[in-house]
Amino acid sequence: MPKKVKIKLARPFLPLITEKKRIKFFYGGRGGGKSYAFADALLMLGLRQKLLIACVREIQESIKDSVHRLLSERIAFYDLKEFEVKESEIINRVNKTRFIFKGLRNQDAQKIKSMEGVDIVWIEEAQTISKTSWEVLAPTIRKNGSEIWISMNRLMENDPLWVILAAHPDERTLVKKVNYDDNPFCSEELKMQALACQEKDIEAYAHIWLGEPLSQAQNALIDRNKIRAAMKRHVQNPSGPLVIGLDVARFGDDATVFCLRCGQKCLGFEVYRKKSVVEVASLAMNMIEEKKPVRLFLDVGGVGGGVYDILKAGGFSRVVRGINFGQRALSDERYANRRAEMWDKMRDWFDHEVDLKEDEKLFDELAAACKKYDFKGRLILEEKEEIKKRIGRSTDMADALALTFAENVAIPQEKGLKSENKTVTIEEMFEESGAGVFDAW
Repeated sequence: MPKKVKIKLARPFLPLITEKKRIKFFYGGRGGGKSYAFADALLMLGLRQKLLIACVREIQESIKDSVHRLLSERIAFYDLKEFEVKESEIINRVNKTRFIFKGLRNQDAQKIKSMEGVDIVWIEEAQTISKTSWEVLAPTIRKNGSEIWISMNRLMENDPLWVILAAHPDERTLVKKVNYDDNPFCSEELKMQALACQEKDIEAYAHIWLGEPLSQAQNALIDRNKIRAAMKRHVQNPSGPLVIGLDVARFGDDATVFCLRCGQKCLGFEVYRKKSVVEVASLAMNMIEEKKPVRLFLDVGGVGGGVYDILKAGGFSRVVRGINFGQRALSDERYANRRAEMWDKMRDWFDHEVDLKEDEKLFDELAAACKKYDFKGRLILEEKEEIKKRIGRSTDMADALALTFAENVAIPQEKGLKSENKTVTIEEMFEESGAGVFDAW
């Protein structure tokens, strides 16, 4: 009978031993306890049954570069006498579980192909793993029921394994973020260090302690600190009309997204996949009738044009406005196209006390877009396909939010203003009412 050992795993790490997934991808900042939890979970499983466990990293010049020492320390901590710690491997004397340690780059790349019998691979510091190394490793781990465990602190937005596995995970991949505030075993000293860093340098805090990647470039359009602040803020009674942005999926992996915004508060998103033009139009009709928005701004590029035609034929032209991201900007002297114009207005929105739902995918989409200028000095954004290559998916949610800034929209009339909802300029509104409130975002 296997020895009963009291190894305690923090709740965020229980899926390591309870869920059946091919890929288990854990990431986050310092103090989250990823390495300790992975070591403890593997030792726990290695006590229960015979396993071949490979602990790998991109470069391993010697055994000192591996997690060999950490596993040895945890074995001593729990007094697991079943395990024999050797110079280059660890073996369970009772059931013959075996831990081996490998580097993936250069001289080990071909050797790793012989590891067909491995049950579990633990990739530590996975932010350093190259695409080439992954392409060698992944097909090698082919035993039925085998798993690949990944622990990493994200470095850049386009870390290879993040783009390949975590940015757009399939049903066989578990992706979980764990930070110091999720770890019940995190020491008070570490918590104090984290809070001190937060007060001193919010960007360093986001990278070191929250596991956010370093900016891919210094020319990001929207300040990631402002996005993060908006995601922590709660606006109780937002002022402004209800506006909906609808970004219609163009390709198989893209999503159709509705974004609802009321002034300084983003009310939320509704995301759909693999919907036909008719189905999307039906969803839009139902939303208009239920939510009573002042405007629904619809991306008419690609298949969105078909959705717009159906809505117009159905009598919704009073509410629906078709927007083409590539068309001429309203302020043509400042922006190369409507996409740049709407995103820049969205950037202005983040300068105010705004409220945005907390969502890591949305954060990545908003923070990813880089700005540049055309030969006329007008603002233009990085192409969507380029962003998709870096973050692993299309910016569907961010584009839906940007669409809500297509035009300034008046609040439904009170105090003698006409009851008809219509798009007006600031000057028109003040001329008509003498004083008024408008949604400037």
